[in-house]
Amino acid sequence: MSNYKKLYDETIVKDLKNEFKYSSVMQVPKLEKIVVNVGCGDGARDHKFIEASLKDLELITGQKAVVTKAKKSIAGFKIREGQSIGVKVTLRGEKMYEFMERLIRVALPRVRDFRGVSKTAFDGKGNYTLGVKEQLIFPEIEYDNVVKVRGMDIVFVTTAKTNEEAYALLKAFGMPFKN
Repeated sequence: MSNYKKLYDETIVKDLKNEFKYSSVMQVPKLEKIVVNVGCGDGARDHKFIEASLKDLELITGQKAVVTKAKKSIAGFKIREGQSIGVKVTLRGEKMYEFMERLIRVALPRVRDFRGVSKTAFDGKGNYTLGVKEQLIFPEIEYDNVVKVRGMDIVFVTTAKTNEEAYALLKAFGMPFKN
């Protein structure tokens, strides 16, 4: 059992139950899944960019990644329907907590000039999106093997009903929000 799962079960549930005055433990918001998405616009023209992103994402998350395809054609971006445009992984359970712990404790502190993550990236329904500018902040990625430096979107999907509940949940996990 990962440290973050234990932290949630033993500490965070009690704290949030008291803070928001829930009548049942089942009302306490929890982390449902983490979706990591890498967009590869140039992958539409050269398949080796997609392959490299696929490999990087699998190294970072420890789970098999899926290639995402364009839903419709967009002439301005030179994209046709069905073309490979990105890679994504959906993490749940044990792997989700392990990834979150590595992100908060190892990867984010390695970001240059890091002053915390934005408090405004909540969507109003209790989900939080975090953008990372380069995959090199993860220790699993070797600089010499990188085909192209890319960013990624990391979406934390929670069962929280409001932004305040989601903020309290992520803050309890140690997410370094800006002051």
